[in-house]
Amino acid sequence: MKQLVLEPTTQAQWRLLVHEAQSVCARRLDEVLESYLVFLLMRFTDKPEFTARIMAKEFLHSQNSSGRKQVDQLRDVGDQCLLFSGLFPQLAEKRLVRISYYVNLGKSSYHQLSGLLDRGSAMVYSHLSEAFVVLMDILQAMRELGGERVLTPLQAMELWEDTGSERAYHAVCTRTDSIPIPITGNTSRH
Repeated sequence: MKQLVLEPTTQAQWRLLVHEAQSVCARRLDEVLESYLVFLLMRFTDKPEFTARIMAKEFLHSQNSSGRKQVDQLRDVGDQCLLFSGLFPQLAEKRLVRISYYVNLGKSSYHQLSGLLDRGSAMVYSHLSEAFVVLMDILQAMRELGGERVLTPLQAMELWEDTGSERAYHAVCTRTDSIPIPITGNTSRH
């Protein structure tokens, strides 16, 4: 008798990786955010050329568009900024910007998108805007599951200072054996 062996689907593999990263971060995404993140990862898996795009230029193009084209452009900017800040934060340093540049641009794109859509879809993108930093933290944790450090201590300090990232705060504390104190007027920190 032949034994049937089922291979896990790409979706199941991404979902498992997202679950592992959530455990590492001690965070639990709701079903909407988790599903969005899984499908985002699936959508860009075979599109490495997206890392060559300039997000500010893409965002400006979206401002001159309307209708479905504007919606698609804003979604792409938000999605790509999430992937840049979470999976490829080293690109920020190469482009001489802080990681928070991608965070702010991505959050703004999702927020603006939420104002263009019907109520149900608007809620999803509003939720993505609000949870952007948590999603970024989970993506960074995914990268670090392979043993690779994603952020330098300085990048971690800047990211925590700029965005309140809990993962960046933890990285600063553990890698420098210190407790960071906010330098700017942003007091929404630990």
